[in-house]
Amino acid sequence: MNNLTKAAVRLVSTTSLRNAFGGKRDFTRTLWHMSKNVDTGSHVSGGILKAKPSVSCSCGCGGSKHMHTKGERELVEFLTEEILAERKAQKIKTVPTTLEGFAVKLDGAEVELTKQGDKEKIVINFNVNHTVDTEEEPEINPSADKPDLGEMRSKPQFEVDIVRGNSTLSFTCSFLEGTPEEGEYNDIFGIDEMTIYQGEWNEKVYAVAGDVLDGYLYDLLMNLLEEKGVSNEFVEKMSDLATAYEHSLYIGLLENVSKFTTGK
Repeated sequence: MNNLTKAAVRLVSTTSLRNAFGGKRDFTRTLWHMSKNVDTGSHVSGGILKAKPSVSCSCGCGGSKHMHTKGERELVEFLTEEILAERKAQKIKTVPTTLEGFAVKLDGAEVELTKQGDKEKIVINFNVNHTVDTEEEPEINPSADKPDLGEMRSKPQFEVDIVRGNSTLSFTCSFLEGTPEEGEYNDIFGIDEMTIYQGEWNEKVYAVAGDVLDGYLYDLLMNLLEEKGVSNEFVEKMSDLATAYEHSLYIGLLENVSKFTTGK
């Protein structure tokens, strides 16, 4: 069941972090490395292109392929520093091909985890777009050289399909926010929606929201997911994988913007 058509991916706002320094984003997305001031150089004078670009243009183009505007050159110079900082901050350089017995398949922003058993197949799908936020809302001191803004993590909404023959029992799940109160289960994710269908899913298939399920039935379904390998510990590791993969995609995006701007 495709999570892009069945349920919208949760959009997580990071506006408060972007505006923490008076609207200017002076820190990398990794939230620990402050960007250095770049030297604007003398390639462009007063925003007007010179007849011949300098062969020592710091963007790396060599001044022979592209006539850069002031905005393009400054963008590339900043991206060069940003990419280096983000690569330095990567905790996981290579996204694993397996996770707790699940095979990992990557396709753009889409991730699919699959585990094949004798009688059933379990498939988990999620999309890493718009899934990154800090662990906590930090208190920021704008005067600090390197303020501690917390760790950014990807916590995507995800689909869990338990497939037996032509039948699929499907769950839409998402990460829970906040700290559980005394007496509550210490789950880090919950069931948003459940459905069961034959063949391919379509808009006519009935689904029930998790918050209207009988409480005991909800607990039994959470126990079922845990038996199938989708436990709190597994979902935490899945978040680690999503975070590493989303970060690699972000770095790749910066590199592609840099190449596009330099005309390479």
